[in-house]
Amino acid sequence: MQGKTIVLGVTGGIAAYKSVEIVSRLKKKGAKVHVIMTKHATEFVSPMTFETMSHEPVVTDLFARPEKWEVEHVALAKAADVFVIAPATANILAKMANGIADDMLSTTVLATKANTLVAPAMNTAMWTHPATQNNLRILKSRGVHVVGPEGGLLACGDNGAGRMSEPECIVQEIEKLLYTPQDFKGLKVLVTAGGTREYLDPVRYLSNESSGKMGFAIASAARDRGADVTLVRAFTSVEVPQVYEDIHVVSTCDLYDAVIQKAANMDIVIQAAAPADYRFEQQFSQKLKKNAGEAMVLKMIENPDIAKAVGERKHPGQILVGFAAETEKLTEHAKEKLHKKNLDMIVANDVTQPGAGFNVDTNIATLITENDMETLPLLSKRELAETILDRILQLRNKK
Repeated sequence: MQGKTIVLGVTGGIAAYKSVEIVSRLKKKGAKVHVIMTKHATEFVSPMTFETMSHEPVVTDLFARPEKWEVEHVALAKAADVFVIAPATANILAKMANGIADDMLSTTVLATKANTLVAPAMNTAMWTHPATQNNLRILKSRGVHVVGPEGGLLACGDNGAGRMSEPECIVQEIEKLLYTPQDFKGLKVLVTAGGTREYLDPVRYLSNESSGKMGFAIASAARDRGADVTLVRAFTSVEVPQVYEDIHVVSTCDLYDAVIQKAANMDIVIQAAAPADYRFEQQFSQKLKKNAGEAMVLKMIENPDIAKAVGERKHPGQILVGFAAETEKLTEHAKEKLHKKNLDMIVANDVTQPGAGFNVDTNIATLITENDMETLPLLSKRELAETILDRILQLRNKK
């Protein structure tokens, strides 16, 4: 981080003590750190502590006379390579969402054009309150990045979401903002993830082993590269990434409806979900009971082909990417899907290979387009996600 300037806003929460470590970690990496504290933050940690750690004067008063004449909130806003608020209370999130500038911190963050990162920290009830969640949605829609909060025991004695992310994690997010290319800035990306469920009765369903890891890796990578990501997810077994819009669905028909509704306004559609090909012809409102000695015969009907439906509606310039999880004739079946569904690229993987398929952190994939085929080595799903995004940009440049 040599030569980089980080402006750190500290608000009035018990997690303010963790912010001292954030400054320490940033300084060790060579960054210049300016700290702005709210009045309430100074009740938890002394400004002198931050001045000692940052080797810079701490700003607490909007009307204090600076050592050299300049409009200080504007100067710091312009100087920032990344603007961080940690901890970010419900109060500062509300101010940012509504453009309120009534102290040094809220005034400066309103004036900055730098990438902004907030690390929320508050009581669980405050975090889950509709007002806070709505403010968060507004901030995300404006490109503000969010890290955390985590779950656990809070200072108030509650156990739940609201604990500020650890300093190490926050510094990692700052590094991502500094060095991750923003080559998807301004693009709207739809990503599907997870496995759908087709219910027979209230307790039984047909599904698959999809964990959502591949789709989530793509959504996170696209978000970090500046995209406005809409995530349509079925059932998953891992933590859901924070994105511009998050839509949860149950069945393949639900997934179809959500994707068709959103796809028309997207620049890129990446369908990494694992929808069920069939559903039960009849669903029962009560649990089915077995009849001893008698077989049960269930009729299934075909679900809509989501990728094909999106392909039929593809608009000029739009990029469509599909996935093919196969157990045999990998490239043959994948190429067939590429043409049948009007895709620009298909990501094919043989789920029988060690390190590929469901519920693992790695994948082995072959990227297939109309004129090219590239077989990749074993990669982490995040590495594969970055490669997929790189290839998508190449396809966009050719259109």
